[in-house]
Amino acid sequence: MNRTKNASRNIIFGFINKVIVLLFPFVIRTVLINSLGSEYLGLNGLFTSILQVLNLAELGFSSAIVFSMYKPIADNDSETICALINLYKKIYRIIGIVIILVGLALLPLVPFLIKGSYPTDINIYYLYIIYLVNTGISYFLFAYKSSLLIAHQRSDITSNIQSITYILQYVVQILVLVKLKNYYLFVSIQIISTILNNILIAIITKKKYPNYICKGNIDKNIKNSIKKRVSGLMINKVCQTTRNSLDSICISSFLGLNLVAIYSNYYSIIHALMGFLSILSSSIIAGIGNSIVTESEKKNYKDMKKFNFLYMWISGWITVCLVCLYQPFMKIWMGEKYMFSYGVVILLCIYFYSLEMGVIRGAYSDAKGLWYENRYRAIAESITNIVLNIILVKFLGIYGIILGTLISLLIINFGYGSQILFKYYFVNEKISDYFISHGIYALTTSIICVITFIICNLINCSGLLEIILKLLICVIIPNVLYIIVYSKTKIFKEAMSLLKKLPVFKKILRKKEII
Repeated sequence: MNRTKNASRNIIFGFINKVIVLLFPFVIRTVLINSLGSEYLGLNGLFTSILQVLNLAELGFSSAIVFSMYKPIADNDSETICALINLYKKIYRIIGIVIILVGLALLPLVPFLIKGSYPTDINIYYLYIIYLVNTGISYFLFAYKSSLLIAHQRSDITSNIQSITYILQYVVQILVLVKLKNYYLFVSIQIISTILNNILIAIITKKKYPNYICKGNIDKNIKNSIKKRVSGLMINKVCQTTRNSLDSICISSFLGLNLVAIYSNYYSIIHALMGFLSILSSSIIAGIGNSIVTESEKKNYKDMKKFNFLYMWISGWITVCLVCLYQPFMKIWMGEKYMFSYGVVILLCIYFYSLEMGVIRGAYSDAKGLWYENRYRAIAESITNIVLNIILVKFLGIYGIILGTLISLLIINFGYGSQILFKYYFVNEKISDYFISHGIYALTTSIICVITFIICNLINCSGLLEIILKLLICVIIPNVLYIIVYSKTKIFKEAMSLLKKLPVFKKILRKKEII
């Protein structure tokens, strides 16, 4: 496979998809609050979080199947690939049934997850069932076929399909809120969008890969390998869910729906930015898997250092933007009534940066299939996160929720998780060098944050003009400072050489030569 070409294509169309996913939800959240009120937005955040927990039933089979496809694809082994998707199809149908049944069993507990009142015109049981159907239906409608596109580094196709279905969904939802103000119909539209998305993926996958059909049985050794990885993936998925979804559930249970709405507004920005950055990691992960199969450990470690440097530069720059622009944006978007204090904002910015610190390392760990080896790390992180959330929320409120998640993230996810990758794959490299490099990146970003924030505070205006001026400062100042700090380093030069290999940069260089 042409890893560079595929990665570039995935990044471009993935970016377009994320622009759509970022832009429309902001509009919808604004219309939802203005049309129906913050409690409806709180219900949306709560039920979405509950159903994300139910999605744990998927156990990570998709990632295990995609990983198992890397070698057969490299070997052009169609028989094994057909057997893998046949297994995937059967498993997904079982998962869909489990999600529906468990979801219905949890129905009586729904009122206990809401502290205080909720809209009187809403039957929360009916609403919950609509969300449940939307979550479960995907497993019965060709969801397994997307694994073929991902394993072949063609996630750009799924991005394009999602872009089309999301635009249709969001436009119709906005019209429903503005014209009909019907919350049930607003939520039900998601089901139609899910069905359309899965059918389109199935049609295109069948056309592109007609030789792959659901038939045959996989080798016993491959099946045992999948079982082992799924057990690790299940635990890792529990960890990810407790980190994100259970935060909202804890806020609802201890602090109320209104605070869930405010938190979800702030978190939606972080989530959208993480979504943009995930384009980079998800676009290269299949290429990394192919490289691990075909290249040496030393070569892959050098590549990881380059990717990590570029990724932390981008993550650091976005963190600077968050520090300087978070509150001005929230003031215009939602108003002071729906704003946190600046202390909460700083914690959220640190939370964002800390999450991104482990992304490239996580991509290599996933591509190597180290989910089983990560099982104890995930268990420790989940338990620590939940316990700290419950304890600290009683003393510190919303600060406690974020701080508890942050502590477990830095110490266990990043620290312990990095040790696992170096123990089981980069065995000949020094983990201390990896930690030192991240310490330098974090310190550099912190100093640049302070400098940029001071410069931004010199602006004496408000509203849209304030955001525009501060955005210009955030685009220029941090990146100039990063270049000054890093330009003489070896890793900077190696990373720039890597960028020049991308098709888009080659075209730019060719145009310069012509001129």
